[in-house]
Amino acid sequence: MPGHDDEALSLDLYRICGGHLNDCKGAALMIDVLPKAQALLADRGYDADWFYAALTESGITPCIPSKANCKAPIPHDAVLYRQRHRAENMFGKRKDWRRAARSLR
Repeated sequence: MPGHDDEALSLDLYRICGGHLNDCKGAALMIDVLPKAQALLADRGYDADWFYAALTESGITPCIPSKANCKAPIPHDAVLYRQRHRAENMFGKRKDWRRAARSLR
């Protein structure tokens, strides 16, 4: 999905998952609306066997580090995972600009 659709999807997922839900519960809500992708980068909050299985079934390679208390850690692509900061930075900039816009009101 190019351009506007990607932005709309990001905002819809943000509205669905907000900050008040456990990451795995939010993942359950968004699994059906994920766009086609080769891989999904996520933090340890999304480390759940059912989520790995759902992603794999959808043809998406999960790149999620295992939680520290995981008895059988699942390996992930550490080089690819380091790229997650780009998405984090984008949301950080969005928050900064929103704060700046509110201060001008």
